[in-house]
Amino acid sequence: MEARKSITNNDQKLESLYSDARAIIESARTNAVRSVDFCRVQMYWHLGQRIFEEEQQGKERADYGSYLIKNLAQRLTPEYGSGFGVRQLEQSRQFYRIYPIANTLRSQLNWSQYRRLIQIDDPDKREYYELESVNNAWTARETERQINSMLYERLLISNDKESVLAVARQQRIPETPTEIIKDPMVLEFLGLHREASYYEKDLESAIITHITEFLLEMGKGFSFVARQKRILLEDDEFFADLVFYNRLLRCHVIIELKTGELTHQDLGQLQMYVNYYDRNVKLPDENPTIGILLCSAKNDTVVRMTLPEGNKTILASEYQLYLPTQEQLIKEVNEVKRLAQNK
Repeated sequence: MEARKSITNNDQKLESLYSDARAIIESARTNAVRSVDFCRVQMYWHLGQRIFEEEQQGKERADYGSYLIKNLAQRLTPEYGSGFGVRQLEQSRQFYRIYPIANTLRSQLNWSQYRRLIQIDDPDKREYYELESVNNAWTARETERQINSMLYERLLISNDKESVLAVARQQRIPETPTEIIKDPMVLEFLGLHREASYYEKDLESAIITHITEFLLEMGKGFSFVARQKRILLEDDEFFADLVFYNRLLRCHVIIELKTGELTHQDLGQLQMYVNYYDRNVKLPDENPTIGILLCSAKNDTVVRMTLPEGNKTILASEYQLYLPTQEQLIKEVNEVKRLAQNK
């Protein structure tokens, strides 16, 4: 008996040692990759600095910069490869011009992320994506996706620029649902075709399959709680499609999915779920539950007339199964402003 107990203890110790050893190795590998990535960032910054300085020596010639980069690329590419062609050297020069102070470079970002950031002309918008990439530890692919899905512009639909930047700068914590939750939500990663007919259960299954991407789209502080959460009211059963928790807003978030046009009955059902959570699940120190009706099309007038004035806990958000164009976002912003002025 003692021998068996000793073997069990040894196995547990060995398992613990193995787990710790793996953590040490994985951490070292991650740090090594990050170090190499940042060395690459610094390399392109120094190249950009050197090109820019040399370019200034001959600034009386309008084409001197192009001449320098073209000839430098012709000599570097055969020796060091395609990473030092004309386009890459032009990007390094632009990189230095946008980030002229070396110690402001962020070691958490790699060259792919910086290369995408320098394509953004608006300095506030660029700062937002730079900060959020660091704050949320986004990969280059995630940074690219958030820029392409126009996260910044979508947040500006229901928030002012100063508050959006203040949250990104970590000068304040989001206080209202609209500071985190976007309208519209972009769900192109689900792989559903917008012209195809499908049911709420298909949308729900696709979200669960892509829950990591969906949490990224949802925004800061979300964690998944339940799918088809059973709610029993006397002898009647109801099922809330998706339940999340947001640690920043400190409340539960219930999402109901609607593939058709939103109706007042949908809002009423969601309100019932929110009331149930507030009265039976919410802890005394938590904030009121938020309900989101995620629909393919919404009627803002129906939403406004169905919900009480001053409502801050029931939101209707459209979802899009494709990345929006800038023109679509501008149209959406203008429409929201128009509705706000008419209230």
